[in-house]
Amino acid sequence: MANNPVAVLKFGGTSMADEACIRQVAQIVLQKQSAGYRVVVVVSARARQTDAFLNEARSFTANPSPREIDMLLSSGERISAAMLSIALNAAGCRAVALSGSQAGIITDDNHTNARIIEIRPFRLIHALDDGCIPVVGGFQGVSFNKEITTLGRGGSDVTAVALASALEAEVCEIYSDVDGVFSADPRLVGKAGRLEELSYQEMQEMGEAGARVLHPGSVEFAKIKKTIIHAKSTMEPEGAGTIIRDLEGRMKPRVVGVAHEEKIVLLQVDEENGQEMPLLCSLADFFESEGLKAKQISFHPGPNAVLCGSLVIPEKENYHIDSVLERIRKVFEPKVRILRNCSAVSLIGTGITDRQNYLLDSLLLMKDARIPVVGLQTSSFRISVLTERSRMTEVVQLFHRHFIEQ
Repeated sequence: MANNPVAVLKFGGTSMADEACIRQVAQIVLQKQSAGYRVVVVVSARARQTDAFLNEARSFTANPSPREIDMLLSSGERISAAMLSIALNAAGCRAVALSGSQAGIITDDNHTNARIIEIRPFRLIHALDDGCIPVVGGFQGVSFNKEITTLGRGGSDVTAVALASALEAEVCEIYSDVDGVFSADPRLVGKAGRLEELSYQEMQEMGEAGARVLHPGSVEFAKIKKTIIHAKSTMEPEGAGTIIRDLEGRMKPRVVGVAHEEKIVLLQVDEENGQEMPLLCSLADFFESEGLKAKQISFHPGPNAVLCGSLVIPEKENYHIDSVLERIRKVFEPKVRILRNCSAVSLIGTGITDRQNYLLDSLLLMKDARIPVVGLQTSSFRISVLTERSRMTEVVQLFHRHFIEQ
């Protein structure tokens, strides 16, 4: 058994929602073990449990301490780990529930959005060698200062792939309520289709752009040991799913999917002294002190020696967004304008900016549909269009119909 390959299985919140779901998960784990694998399981908190914890915390204050939020939210994954471990033991299989810190996941000190900096999987290896299945609470770790930390929304994916990389697992299976990664959210696009395989870079960009199947940070760990990720459905464990692996150099430019991020905040900034950029420095310092996560930052020269720019703030990754935006208004307006009612829709694919027709067609589609463009960002694998939140679904369907269905 000690020489058998390792498989890491991760189950999301819907897979852990109730007793029947947990029994189904236990059967999948037992079947994997019967197939000759040494199995490590990573679990998320039960569906909607994290949001319930946050709502209760906000009933006391709009700006709860990030440290206490980590203490609160990390308990959800530990509950799931204990429940599944109990179910496995009851089924005659030895299992042990472990917190992230007990599993050897060491992070930095950034509460609510920590990064894994080291894995010490000694306890996991000992359990596997002893014929036991470790069930690890995802989304969490411990800092060098012995503080409990969490890894941000979807952080259980990061836990699973990081452990798979550290243990040199043969495969890391990510189970959710859909059979793999789709070309768009099936709830918004009826003709969205399952993708057979994606490159690491494409999957990472889809996650960054809002697709909820796999956390983008998890792909970073997969690249280290070329860990194969298999996105599957808990309800259809024998389904084909989607394989995420190294495909670099094997593909021509293509569009694989349309992702969306419903709730973002756009900050528009006018910097009067462009060379010294004191306003941007003040904003960066403010974001650091408030623990605010921003992305897609861009600046360029404007009229009258003014440097114009923008920053995108994802609402779901910033638990205290309401109170922070209020302080931004007090400190930085009118030089910083806050656009709250925004969404982002993104085309994802290899070499997508190598050909200008993808960008041109996107802009023409929105122009013809009379949908305003609030902002635009690109990378080697993504074209992101910012628009009004009320028009987001329309843009997703428009892009999918033009770039994928046709």
